[in-house]
Amino acid sequence: MTAATDARQAVADAHRREWALVLAATVRVARDLDLAEECVQEAYAAALSAWERDGIPGNPEAWLTTAAKRRAMDAIRRERTFRSKMPLLVEPEGAVDELALDEADEQTEGEAVDPEDVVPDERLRLIFTCCHPALAQEAQLALTLRLVCGLPTPDVARALLVSEQTMAAPITRAKKRISAARIPYRVPRPAELPDRLTAVLGVLHLPFTAGHTAPSGPALMRTDLADRALHLARTLRDLMPDEPEVRGLLALILVTDARRATRTSADGRLLQLAEQDRSLWDRTALDEAHELIVAGLHGGRAGRYLLQAAIASLYAEAPTYEETDWPQIVTIYDRLLSLWPSPVVALNRTVPVSMAHGPAVALAQVEALELDSRLARYQYLPAIKADLLRRLGRTDEAAAAYRQALELTGNEAERAFLTARLTHQETSPA
Repeated sequence: MTAATDARQAVADAHRREWALVLAATVRVARDLDLAEECVQEAYAAALSAWERDGIPGNPEAWLTTAAKRRAMDAIRRERTFRSKMPLLVEPEGAVDELALDEADEQTEGEAVDPEDVVPDERLRLIFTCCHPALAQEAQLALTLRLVCGLPTPDVARALLVSEQTMAAPITRAKKRISAARIPYRVPRPAELPDRLTAVLGVLHLPFTAGHTAPSGPALMRTDLADRALHLARTLRDLMPDEPEVRGLLALILVTDARRATRTSADGRLLQLAEQDRSLWDRTALDEAHELIVAGLHGGRAGRYLLQAAIASLYAEAPTYEETDWPQIVTIYDRLLSLWPSPVVALNRTVPVSMAHGPAVALAQVEALELDSRLARYQYLPAIKADLLRRLGRTDEAAAAYRQALELTGNEAERAFLTARLTHQETSPA
């Protein structure tokens, strides 16, 4: 490999692994998300030539963070100089100014506890900023996926089941709202945590979901995102150890991620749950999740994440796929739906319903969910429908549903799976 190729690969790896850390560290200097993101992008661009010329540094994250922070500081100095020399000009909207920096510093200094002592992870501090109550939930989720996970806007849109055009506007508005409201970059005081916890849990779960099954790309998983979500869930549990839903989220991530090594074959082919070698599942993670679930259920305040973890645990505890306690899973889904009436939850429920009561019963429920516009771009609805039609022997209809799922699917491993199923339907006798 040439030096240029090595540098490009190192920058790509650093972007995948370190983007969130570099951005979070830069935000603390810039106090402005747009400025911080611009400086980080410039740092990565500079790394291409510098690393080709000087060699790849031993600590790419530190190199990129230093470069991005310096650019942010230079931008702030230029802004201050401009303001001092041109006092009669109208203040540009969203500009970084000394007053804003001073006010943010005063708010931080007034904290009873240093945020760095409470939460040592830069990314979690950025998540708390993104989850400020002044921002709409959609904006909170979009900002986290875009900034903390480094996902491109098309993947953010896919994760949130909206169009790319629809997604760009909330991200822009949210960053302007943070700047205009001078929302400080800090972990909230203990009294403020309950107001943000629901949002924080949601935005921590989304990166894991995006890592467990990547919205696009050649690999089924983005393990860097899954690992990041697990680390942040543990950090949040350390911050709020008595919150049942914090334990529930950690349990859900653990029990789901325990199957990581068995989700694809040696050649990258997607393996369904029934095909996976259960002896290779991470028993340590499953045991830890089980303890968290049992403690949470005994506490009597089971929320959506704890119930999802309980469902995933029932799948994992069964000796074989066929021996899964399908009626019990349906019962927990019913409880989950009463607590969280999400169309995605209703769709996921149809899978155990098909095993407990037959594919025809489940198909009727899926067809009813097709009327929900929120699932119009959700690739798993036609994929589940196709599988139910296949099991019912309705070959032509199954093939049509597989084609629809393929149109909505960006992950290449899933596309290969669906293509194989479609080919089988097209070549099967009617």
